[in-house]
Amino acid sequence: MRTGEVFALTWNDIDFENKTIRVTKNAYYKRKNKKGRWYLGTTKTENSSRTIYMCDTLCNLLKKYKTEQENNKYYNLEQIKNKHGKLIEYQIVESKKSKNNTNMVFVKTNGTYSGADLIKYPFKIIHYELGIKCRFYDLRGSFATTTLRSGVEIKDISKVLGHSKIETTENYYITSTIDTLKNVSETFEKEIDLTIK
Repeated sequence: MRTGEVFALTWNDIDFENKTIRVTKNAYYKRKNKKGRWYLGTTKTENSSRTIYMCDTLCNLLKKYKTEQENNKYYNLEQIKNKHGKLIEYQIVESKKSKNNTNMVFVKTNGTYSGADLIKYPFKIIHYELGIKCRFYDLRGSFATTTLRSGVEIKDISKVLGHSKIETTENYYITSTIDTLKNVSETFEKEIDLTIK
């Protein structure tokens, strides 16, 4: 998932029984006002709205994580409309517990929603202390490359990533490594050897 899609998740988007995550919105920040700076809007494209199936590991981790969120603060999604009255986005606003609250999935340990700011510190450590140049968003490319190399069809990977065209996945998310480049020659050699015999 894109960073904004991850931090837009509410617990209503996660179906533990069917092991699915519905991706229907995107979180982003704007200039801060007295209510905060985080907003929810539509996904990047129409194809970005999708259902993702969870593996058992992710499903179990999210179940455990949900039980640990007893300190959660509550949020309402306040509608923001344009001058014509059309709903354009929601602002995420902290509120008292009410029946209309929204439970955001990824919050700080004290229950505060901080959007994608939540991952800034861990990735600074990865970058500066471990010397690995990596962003949260780069995990999408790792996912695409790993699953493709394991035999998953690129069309399926593209759908999970929310791409409308396979070429986007191919051109921007699949990477070559020294091992995969060596494998090209080794595979060719094996095929030629089989043909000669």
